[in-house]
Amino acid sequence: MPDIQSNIYTEEYLSFINKKEFPCVAAKTALTFQQLHCLVVDHLACPKDDAAILDFLYDFVDTYRQSEKLYHSAAIIFKGPEAPNEALFEEFFWQRLQALSNRDAQRYGYDQRVVADPASPDFSFSLKQEAFFVIGLHPGSSRLARRFAYPTLVFNPHAQFEQIRTNGRYDNIRTTIRTRDMAYSGSINPMLQDYGQASEVYQYSGKAYDESWKCPFLSEHGAVDHHSAA
Repeated sequence: MPDIQSNIYTEEYLSFINKKEFPCVAAKTALTFQQLHCLVVDHLACPKDDAAILDFLYDFVDTYRQSEKLYHSAAIIFKGPEAPNEALFEEFFWQRLQALSNRDAQRYGYDQRVVADPASPDFSFSLKQEAFFVIGLHPGSSRLARRFAYPTLVFNPHAQFEQIRTNGRYDNIRTTIRTRDMAYSGSINPMLQDYGQASEVYQYSGKAYDESWKCPFLSEHGAVDHHSAA
């Protein structure tokens, strides 16, 4: 039955986050606060679930905006492809983000707190005028902390990071995650950058990039520059 099967995928994801050695303490906090939301859909390369994904994420945005707590996260778990390599996952990853963004552009502008150009250090992905830091997980990832059994896109509200920074907790959390990831994976993530140094797109898919890589994402949120518009 679909609901039971979806629950199995979700439980696997929650168990993945709950593993003692899993490095991201922010994700663990979201799980503890029961603010880690999951949706299970079919294939990462297929557009048939895009409307359902957007509805889910729009509901998530509404819930997040009404909450007084931090550490909210939304995970879209895909049943396929079953064993993608990093190149295939990256291709499908940006296909889905582009498709979701194109649909979103028909209804909403871009979050004015961030920039739509993926080359900018101020870039963040935007849905329902809410900026997200997106993390890709899949079984073929070279990073152990990203090596989940199913292709998964994790949407973390960008404003949370700003609030954590304002509260003075960001540096400690970042150091803790990096230390734990070093212990877990045996190396530092080569794509890891301090906030504001480079575009966060380099950290999205989990693949290591060189300077020649250009992000394929292009926002279609109209001719109006929603970031600078009054």
